[in-house]
Amino acid sequence: MRRPIGVFAGLIGLAALCAPIGAAEAAAQSSAEAQASCRVNVAKPSLTNALKIKSFATRRNCDDSALLRIRIKRAVPGPDPVVKSGASKDGRITLTLACKPGTYYAVATDYRGGTAKSRAVRLTCTPDSTPTPTPTGTPTGTPTGTPTAPPPSSGGTVGTAEENEVLRLTNAERAKGGCQPLKHDPQLRAAAFGHSDDMAKQGYFDHTSKDGRSFMDRIRAAGFSGGNAFAENIAFGQPSPASVVQGWMNSAGHRANIMNCRYNLIGVGVAKNSQGRIYWTQDFAAK
Repeated sequence: MRRPIGVFAGLIGLAALCAPIGAAEAAAQSSAEAQASCRVNVAKPSLTNALKIKSFATRRNCDDSALLRIRIKRAVPGPDPVVKSGASKDGRITLTLACKPGTYYAVATDYRGGTAKSRAVRLTCTPDSTPTPTPTGTPTGTPTGTPTAPPPSSGGTVGTAEENEVLRLTNAERAKGGCQPLKHDPQLRAAAFGHSDDMAKQGYFDHTSKDGRSFMDRIRAAGFSGGNAFAENIAFGQPSPASVVQGWMNSAGHRANIMNCRYNLIGVGVAKNSQGRIYWTQDFAAK
């Protein structure tokens, strides 16, 4: 079955929108001012270790207080029923409920005009099920290596051997299109590895972290400053650098990020979950 890959591209000062490709996801990154404004985030429903459906919503960068409501809905023919809802004035609310196999999504509203809707995910309610973006199936990547995530590199080099092989293959593809090679940036690498590691440890697959952070939030938190264009590619289940780069190149949105000659910096992060399945992240920047 196709292994999930995700793409997120953005240009500060200029919005750009790419259509979803299979399990991929593309969206615009707004200006720096818009990034700092109040917004509502909602996580797609996921399956906990206790086999409960879980989702949460947050209000970020908001100076005021407002009632935040989240509704978990089940996708069915006809109107989608709300299976659980809740509200809070604390800026964050989490809902859990017993799992029943089906396709679910979450909607959040803060009653000051902020709204957010998650992607739909199909949950099988079995211990080894992994939430996957509809309509793709459960990842079936072959586990390889030790089921622990490598720590960030230290010293004068950037990245692990596996991460640098992804970089080498990415630059080889860029060379075919006349683009200059990307340089492995330590701060972008820290952001990329942090996201791969977080997805591996918490068992989700999304550009939005479970705490509501966007890829730009993670890049800035890693200490990267400046820049005028950014993008992110993610993937899960591919067993090798060659297979993940090939998967990205076979997807229009991911290929567009790799072949964007404007980018000159990259961070590659690779982490494995307890079953040895691999999470991959590429963070791009133009500076």
